[in-house]
Amino acid sequence: MNSQPSAAERASGSSFYRGMRILPRAQREAMFEIYSFCRAVDDIADDAGPREKRLAELQAWRGTINSLYDGPVARHIALARTVLRFGLKREDFLAIIDGMEMDVVANIRAPDRATLDLYCDRVACAVGRLSVRVFGVAEDAGVALAHHLGRALQLTNILRDLDEDASLGRLYLPREALRDVGIIATDPATVLDNPMLDAACRTIVDDARAHFTQASAIMAKQPRRVVRAPRIMGDAYRAILDRLAARGFAPPRRPVRLPRPLLAFIMLRNLL
Repeated sequence: MNSQPSAAERASGSSFYRGMRILPRAQREAMFEIYSFCRAVDDIADDAGPREKRLAELQAWRGTINSLYDGPVARHIALARTVLRFGLKREDFLAIIDGMEMDVVANIRAPDRATLDLYCDRVACAVGRLSVRVFGVAEDAGVALAHHLGRALQLTNILRDLDEDASLGRLYLPREALRDVGIIATDPATVLDNPMLDAACRTIVDDARAHFTQASAIMAKQPRRVVRAPRIMGDAYRAILDRLAARGFAPPRRPVRLPRPLLAFIMLRNLL
């Protein structure tokens, strides 16, 4: 019987891994545990199975998270140790599950901005709030950094994954941005073929850039050693956003990926 992959092995194929492997061992292992949890609940949200089954699986994860705090812990011992060592908050884990549930209850299609902001806070900023505690960022600055960098990363993901999300019946572009350029439809395929899509996406590019700017200002005031990992993630995703903006959003949309030399440069620049 094949053993389950470790938390580090689950993270090794992701862009997340590049930023995390520079951390000291205890922090690195903690981040791999957080990533492994996020990957597990994200896989449930993206599964093609019945919604009722996926909702039940997410509910089971709520029970697991609660057990980490209420004990005794029978499973996920490494995650429990991470929670204790770094003072991770139960509500952030539960917020991530709530965000995944938003994808399971119904396919998100052109949500209003308030709903999109809530979604970003749950699936991205809550991850950031867990992460900054591991990095050792001061409480207030860490919460603010998670707020802005989480939103910047998630908005970039939304712009990068338009076609992939549409294949799952999802469209995360906010309704207001679409209607401002005359797009009334919410069907993903219809919206992605609309000639005004590029104009709608430009407003999201501007939103993401504003959050990157705020995040950079926060990190500039922190000791470099505690923000190296978020700097690497921020620099990499900002480069992706710039390439998306340069490519445009009209079909055909070729995939945007960062070349390895650029990723290596980003890491070295933040390490030196």
